Amino acid sequence: MKARLDFFTAAPETMEAMVALENHVRTCGLEYRLIELVKTRASQINGCAYCVHMHTRDARAAGEAEERLYLLTAWRESPLYTDRERAALAWTESLTRLADTHAPDEDYEAVRKHFADAELVQLTLLIGAINVWNRLAVGFRSVHPVDEDGL
Repeated sequence: MKARLDFFTAAPETMEAMVALENHVRTCGLEYRLIELVKTRASQINGCAYCVHMHTRDARAAGEAEERLYLLTAWRESPLYTDRERAALAWTESLTRLADTHAPDEDYEAVRKHFADAELVQLTLLIGAINVWNRLAVGFRSVHPVDEDGL
């Protein structure tokens, strides 16, 4: 696979604004491990290998369990996630697949039970931001790093 375009080089001021948004999302007060689960799940849905690679590595570095990362695509069938995480993951899926889901009331009510108003806005912005990153990386065919042994 070959990258189509280096978007940081092509539009540095625009990407500076995106990085500022990312820095805000990362430091908004949501739990770091939750942030990485949300980023990974949205990236899985969007088929963004670059971001799945990055966020699973970041999650592991933050102490996330391998098993929880392996089972993230089937989180609804696994007892390994908290109610708060489940609500965030359902909201992530709803907003990432917005054209199909239209953010159903049941997902909104579930997330409201576990997130204060400000946290809900922060979570929604987080989901929006990772979806933008996914679109940049997939659209321009960003290639994730590959170790020398191919792993």
